[in-house]
Amino acid sequence: MAKYDKAVPPGGEGKITLRVMTKGYQGNIWKGARVYTNAPINNVVTLRLKAFVKAAIHLSSKYVYLVSNENQSITEVVDIRAELDRPLKLNPVQFNLAEKLTYTLEEIETGRRFQIRFTTIPGPCEIYKGFLKLKTNYPERPEITIWIRGRVREK
Repeated sequence: MAKYDKAVPPGGEGKITLRVMTKGYQGNIWKGARVYTNAPINNVVTLRLKAFVKAAIHLSSKYVYLVSNENQSITEVVDIRAELDRPLKLNPVQFNLAEKLTYTLEEIETGRRFQIRFTTIPGPCEIYKGFLKLKTNYPERPEITIWIRGRVREK
């Protein structure tokens, strides 16, 4: 979202305010905005913003993509880390791929670090998608959804 002075006199100064919505982002982000002017030279200027978003809970990935051969089992791991100075609790709420894969939620460091291991159940060729929802004790992020896509291909 941008706010700016509508008119700036020749040789004068103006003010541009850019607002970046960071919900759903974590880590380094880059955003840009173009400013169009009626100046004869440099009539388009690009402003670039770089920021680091510190999330209450850090996920190594909110997406898991599992590709395996027919009747083969593979495992993918998602790391979850508390970024606040209080213990994190995770409780599974909903998982809709129980017939395609299993998962284990392991607390690596009490209240700080967790790992979720997704392991495919060997089966026939197919494509599937679903999710795992976890409830947290952080009001800043009460729920985590990890999106899962999978493909079983012929050997």
